[in-house]
Amino acid sequence: MRRPASIYPWLSERKLQGWVQKARNREEYQKRTAIWMTLKGPFPAHRVAGLLGVSKQAVWLWVSQYNRMGPEGLQRRGRGGRRNAVLSLAQEADLLERLQKRAQQGDPPRAVQVREEISKATGRDVSISYVYRLFGRIGWSKFMGLP
Repeated sequence: MRRPASIYPWLSERKLQGWVQKARNREEYQKRTAIWMTLKGPFPAHRVAGLLGVSKQAVWLWVSQYNRMGPEGLQRRGRGGRRNAVLSLAQEADLLERLQKRAQQGDPPRAVQVREEISKATGRDVSISYVYRLFGRIGWSKFMGLP
């Protein structure tokens, strides 16, 4: 069994306790409490995990993030996002608005036409599946036809 983790003294014990109490939600409270328990115990990660109802890997991750970057290290950065976005949100909104206007005027755009338009605007080829996902975001379906 591993020995209990050690916590880098970014905050004094009093400030750390206040920091735990200022948690805005359950997830934040669990992370901060894990740090506090590891410091005060010192409890091993599996014991902290059992008391908080999380995995011991999560406790080790939180301790590591806190030790490397301090309290800011526990701020959630998220895993999602638009890392590989073809169009920016503004460009996509503009395109969708134009497509909906065309559809309302009785000229529903075809996926191939939209694909060419996006390729021209971005200067790179896009897949037809990207266009269908784009249609899906506004409720259009390739099978049921456009609105």
